[in-house]
Amino acid sequence: MEKDIGIEVYLTKEEGIKGKIKENPEDFFVEELPIYPKPAKGKHVVVRIKSKNWETNKLIEQLAKAIKISPKAIGYAGIKDKRAVTVQIMTIASPIHKILNASIRDVEIEPLYVTNKPIMHGMLVGNKFRIWIRNVENPRQFYKILKEIDGHKSFPNFFGVQRFGIARPITHLVGKYLIENDIEKAVMTYIAEPFEGEDEESYKARKFLKESRDFEEALKIYPKKLEFERRIIEHLAKNPGDWENAIKTLPPNLIRIFIHAYQSYIFNRILSARIKEGLPINEAIRGDIVTKELNSSEGVYVNEKNIARINRGIKKGKCFPTGVIIGYESKIAKGEMGEIEARILEEEDIEPSKFKMPYMPWLASPGMRRSLFVPLKRIVWAIEGSSIFMQFFLPKGCYATSLLREFMKADIYSY
Repeated sequence: MEKDIGIEVYLTKEEGIKGKIKENPEDFFVEELPIYPKPAKGKHVVVRIKSKNWETNKLIEQLAKAIKISPKAIGYAGIKDKRAVTVQIMTIASPIHKILNASIRDVEIEPLYVTNKPIMHGMLVGNKFRIWIRNVENPRQFYKILKEIDGHKSFPNFFGVQRFGIARPITHLVGKYLIENDIEKAVMTYIAEPFEGEDEESYKARKFLKESRDFEEALKIYPKKLEFERRIIEHLAKNPGDWENAIKTLPPNLIRIFIHAYQSYIFNRILSARIKEGLPINEAIRGDIVTKELNSSEGVYVNEKNIARINRGIKKGKCFPTGVIIGYESKIAKGEMGEIEARILEEEDIEPSKFKMPYMPWLASPGMRRSLFVPLKRIVWAIEGSSIFMQFFLPKGCYATSLLREFMKADIYSY
């Protein structure tokens, strides 16, 4: 199953501990370490929001509804998964009394101060995690894997399964069809592709729609919880064949996630290939592109003259070897890494120019480079019977599940 999202290999060699995360939302706690906007006279209220079992896009829409404002009036730094307890800093362009009067199930809103600029996507340093792994089969194996991770002082910077959808990892397929301008296929994949592992009611509803294409009848049987899918189906029931405007009923940020998911899938394939070919991920080789940040559009090619200096910089945490996040302005590596990137792009039959998306230009993506590894300084842990507690910090854009999978080596639904 992980191969479906481009992940084909582990860095660690020891047998996994198995187990499961998110048995309860409280087992997965994540708190943003934000970049706070400066206090100033303005219309934006900086708030701390603690939520349980809320996916960020749906939380934003519910906040907007409760406060009676547009979702665009809410600024936030990052997307968080549903089955968790999360603490985020947001800005809300609304009078404070309206914010204080908002009441949403399992959501606590704490106004902090006023500023003149909203929080934008990416305005955070990283995230602090406190996670319980339950039903561990071999807790003693944890020590051996921890020793391996400590030896690497890092782990592979894969995009985790959350990027693609845990119950239905299909967001990258939707993104691919959008890039190819096959909007009908993108829409039908999102709303009507049944997936083993999804709950029975949703599976049957999707199967019915895929086979019948009867949108009016589908609307009667689609579960209420599939709010975004129902929104699209309702539009198509009233406007048959209007695929482009149907997908535009979704939050713009969610549509962009489809494009990013396909880019993430390609990156995962490239990183998997590098590890499988025995090439290092926390050391530069000739032809690599090295950046000063974990994610950057600017980088330096590694050659015979600079490789020793660059690898000293990598050990000090000053630069990072990277893989391509493909887009219309992406730089491709040279040497062995360049061969890997070119091969994966050829297998995907994708040209960088397609990411200009002239038919939906607001989704255009220039691309960038992403570090192959995540630096990891410290893990606080405890073992209690068949449960293991882990606490750690990760830079923004890095996935806790990509670390946990090195320990667990479980099936995809365990994350």
